This record gives sequence, C-alpha cells and structure tokens, in this order.
Amino acid sequence: MMARVSAAPVDAEVTGVVLAGGLGRRMSETGYGVNKAMISFRGRPLIEHVIARIRPQVTSLIINGDPDEPCWNSFSLSVIPDRIPDRPGPLAGIHAALLAVQTPWVVCVPCDMPLLPQNLVRRLAQEQAHTDADRVSVRCGAQAHPVIALIHRSLAAELERYLNAGGRRIETWLSQGRWVEAKFEDDQAFVNLNTTDELRRLESTP
Repeated sequence: MMARVSAAPVDAEVTGVVLAGGLGRRMSETGYGVNKAMISFRGRPLIEHVIARIRPQVTSLIINGDPDEPCWNSFSLSVIPDRIPDRPGPLAGIHAALLAVQTPWVVCVPCDMPLLPQNLVRRLAQEQAHTDADRVSVRCGAQAHPVIALIHRSLAAELERYLNAGGRRIETWLSQGRWVEAKFEDDQAFVNLNTTDELRRLESTP
C-alpha cells in the first residue's frame, strides 16, 4: 500500500521548474537544435513569458537547463542540469528538480508554452487535495499535457529507477502511482511552440 503524501492545499509551498533542457531540433532550421527557451516571441524570449506566468503562483522558481549557458544570467534564477546523462527528455529535468528542491511539491512546465493559465498551480493543488494523488497533470478537452504536472518530491527515487531502466514515456511513469488529471477548458493556454510555423501563427493571434 502506498504511503499518503502531504496535501497540497492552495497555500502549500510549491517550487516551479521551467523545463528548458530540450534540444529544440524541430524549431531549428538546420535540424541540429536550438535553445528554444530563448527564441523570441512577441519581443521577448519564450521562457520570459513562461516565468512571468508561473512566478506569482509558486514559492520559488528554478530552470532546468545547462548552467554553463550564459543566456540564463539575466533571469536571476537557479539553473539545474539533468542528473541522467545523454539528455533523455523532460523526465530527466523533472527528476533533477525533485532532487534539488526543498518544498514538498514541484510543478513542472515546459519553456515553450507562453500563455499558461494564471490559476494553473491552484487548480492542480485543488485536484490533489481532493484525491490524495501524488502526481497531478493537465488535461484540456481531449488533449493531455502530462509534462505540466504537480509532483511530490518523494517520487525522485521512483523516477530515477524508471529512467535507469530505460523508461522515457511520461504517461507510463505517471501511471505507476496515484495519478489524476486536472481538467482545464482554455485550449489556447496550453499551446506549445515546437516549430517556427507554430510560433508565427500564435504571434499573429490577437
């Protein structure tokens, strides 16, 4: 039987982590990759929009990325690297965050969703409190967004075992525990920008 986790009421201490360790190949014209977090969107880097949305909702905020990249200096935030080698995907960033934080809960968001809802953390915390889940992700209509999730810090070891065994699919790992989805209705809030065409379309949307 799984142990209960401390509840995440709306005033709980939550650390936000912006996942910015991806290779960004689809956004790159050459296909070799680009630091997607620093791509300009409406005159500012994508990650700056994400930080502005998430910072008021959390106790503290960190970035998952390469600490040696000087582009992070302007944000005055701690930057933590993956602990699992060879950049195996967003789960590695989540794992690094779970090991780094001091708060009971972590909320993970990607760096390419500049319109995230301003009640994101509150809604995730409410769903956790109602269900005693130890991981809560986002669903908006028919679309699941498993990378956007509220996760209890105690799951670091479980996630490390999954990654070391070769696991990479987020939904598979989430399903191993007490996983629920919080329902949202605003599709636009969860538009993620993987290509330059997607970025241009969203920039032209009022």
